[in-house]
Amino acid sequence: MWRRSQDLLRRAVPRLAAPPLSLSPHTLELANPRFIITNSSSSPSLSIWRRKKEMGKEGLIVAKELKRLQLNPVRFDRFMKSHVSRLLKSDLVAVLAEFQRQDLVSLSMKLYDVVRKEIWYRPDMFFYRDMLMMLARNKKVDETKQVWEDLKREEVLFDQHTFGDIIRAFLDGGLPSEAMAIYDEMRGSPEPPLSLPYRVILKGLLPYPELREKVKDDFLELFPDMIVYDPPEDLLEEGNWRRDSEDD
Repeated sequence: MWRRSQDLLRRAVPRLAAPPLSLSPHTLELANPRFIITNSSSSPSLSIWRRKKEMGKEGLIVAKELKRLQLNPVRFDRFMKSHVSRLLKSDLVAVLAEFQRQDLVSLSMKLYDVVRKEIWYRPDMFFYRDMLMMLARNKKVDETKQVWEDLKREEVLFDQHTFGDIIRAFLDGGLPSEAMAIYDEMRGSPEPPLSLPYRVILKGLLPYPELREKVKDDFLELFPDMIVYDPPEDLLEEGNWRRDSEDD
């Protein structure tokens, strides 16, 4: 009698659902072609170019040798083929970052070319951002054009804050023509405009009043409810705007 009651109770209570299987994105994609998980290569949490770059022992040796051999083209090329190509990804990324930090333009461009040929390379907003910022600091127009052509060909899209930072770097580097060319790209971007990058650019345009008026008009058209602060004329005198820029 007791067993029969237990059997009836079991049948009355619905069974608990089995725990869901942990499926990988690849398995889900195979099961349903429309279920595709995509990752943005420019996401700060995913990009290798935003992580802390610690150089290993082999990376340190390679960096030192590249600096020593850069005036000897034959030995330099031989060393590039025999050692740089064997570097781990983390070391290669760290060596490039160190050359950028030291404003070693020629060496940075050499490693830039090497990185773009690596099997693990993926077009990345932060990779190009770091290159352009370094070139802006060193007033390298030809190299800037090359890097910009590469990123356009790879269809890399900057967000609005990155556009603002890069344009400001070129303005601070005394390259207003290149800065405004990038500004035109920013204006044509599918990314929705944000007020802060425009304010960053307007601050960098203080020594270029005619260009500043153009950007100011664009800003007021995009953000009609906002106000643009126009500093007193004496702030634009040589030296004052530079100190103000450095305080930022």
